[in-house]
Amino acid sequence: MTLRPEIPVLRFDSIDSTNEEALRQLAAEADLPLWIVARTQTKGRGRAGRSWQSPEGNVYATLLLKTAVSAATATQLSFVAGLAAHDAAAAHLSPNEAARLRLKWPNDLMLGRAKLAGNLLESISLARNRGLAVVLGVGMNVAALPDDTGRDVASLGLAPSSVEAVFASLARAFDIWLARWNEGRGFPAIREAWLSRALALNETISVNLNNSIIRGRFCGVDDTGALKLTTEAGVVMTVTAGDIYPDALR
Repeated sequence: MTLRPEIPVLRFDSIDSTNEEALRQLAAEADLPLWIVARTQTKGRGRAGRSWQSPEGNVYATLLLKTAVSAATATQLSFVAGLAAHDAAAAHLSPNEAARLRLKWPNDLMLGRAKLAGNLLESISLARNRGLAVVLGVGMNVAALPDDTGRDVASLGLAPSSVEAVFASLARAFDIWLARWNEGRGFPAIREAWLSRALALNETISVNLNNSIIRGRFCGVDDTGALKLTTEAGVVMTVTAGDIYPDALR
């Protein structure tokens, strides 16, 4: 799967959510792939149903595409999105600042200890065995910081006029990493690239699983993208969903 340079971009000044618009475009049988981009969102969504504050001056973009892989394999695209966001951000930072970028499992991009970007993946089975549609939203703070998030957040520190250039970098990076993913056949290389940029790899972390905290060493991700954790008892377990808290950021 490779995105073409001429891939259409559907633009909005304000919208409820670029992911929601992607679902509407899918229902309307729009040609795929398709980018949906908005200057602001009134009901932006993050992982686990969380609200994504969307002031003007940032990137809010969703890629709607079709794939032949299973829904389980399509979850790998969250790692593709993370790598694309990393490279797009790095292109607009100084080398010293770019070196502070880290990917935080499962779907965040951090600048130091603060969240810079995140992605949200949703998939829908198409009728008549026509494959799978994937809705892959990315939000990145370019010039504005959301309020009252309850966590440290960062931006690229650019002018609002830079949003379009950052989105262009993001689209180009997606093109590169989607080609390398190659319908899942290239996931071992994707995983290696992601881990080389990962926050707290081989370090002690805490994982919040349904309000239960488990501590251990973050030792990698498996073929499905699940986090591998070596617990304090020496047991290797996999985590498919949850919030992680590296000791280095506590």
